[in-house]
Amino acid sequence: MRDTITLYQHGTLAMLVAGLFEGTLPLGELLEHGDTGIGTADSLDGEMVIVDGQAYKVQGSGKVVPLTPDTKVPFASVHFMDAQETRSLVGVTDEQLKEQLQAEMKMDNVFVGVRIDGTFSHMHTRAVNKQVRPFPNLTAATRVQPEFEQDQVSGSVVGYFSPHLFQGATVGGFHWHFINTTRDFGGHILDFTVNQAEISVQVLENMVQHLPITNTEFRAKNMALDSLNKDIDEAEH
Repeated sequence: MRDTITLYQHGTLAMLVAGLFEGTLPLGELLEHGDTGIGTADSLDGEMVIVDGQAYKVQGSGKVVPLTPDTKVPFASVHFMDAQETRSLVGVTDEQLKEQLQAEMKMDNVFVGVRIDGTFSHMHTRAVNKQVRPFPNLTAATRVQPEFEQDQVSGSVVGYFSPHLFQGATVGGFHWHFINTTRDFGGHILDFTVNQAEISVQVLENMVQHLPITNTEFRAKNMALDSLNKDIDEAEH
């Protein structure tokens, strides 16, 4: 029986902030815990989107690549989609939608999985370039990020709202990625405007945090927590 009340996360955002970009979990193992989610691939190679059990990587070049089960990931979040609430959306921006969801659902202190399927009059994304050793930290790696825009595009937004209490373990607030229906455009969302779409929302009771305890770099790394919030805000927004 599928567990539809748990958010499963491998790695932490703090690890990426510190430059721990090596993939430490095979995608096949990650997908045992969910069919929907987001993350990144080994060496911080692009923006990962998981839709209906298939993972795609949007590279810094803009190219979209389907991922195989042996692909390793340093950081990813997944859950099994089982929407508790669906509604139609027309002509709303991402900022308007965020405000509506937080006000109506009282979601500030819970994890929420979000999926939006439909057409978007505008979609603006970016994707981080693959990094090479010696890895920089996340803020240095994301200072140059190619951006992409499409109008009248159909596809899926996938992502999460996480309580700000968990900033560092993950991204506090909304964090969502996009993949279009033809699987040749997507990335980390900067902004969008919905034309017509349906949103599915799922409040998740549990958050399972999985750590790469056999990775020597992770075990030895001293995280600089004093600047963590500033570094996350610069890299993710």
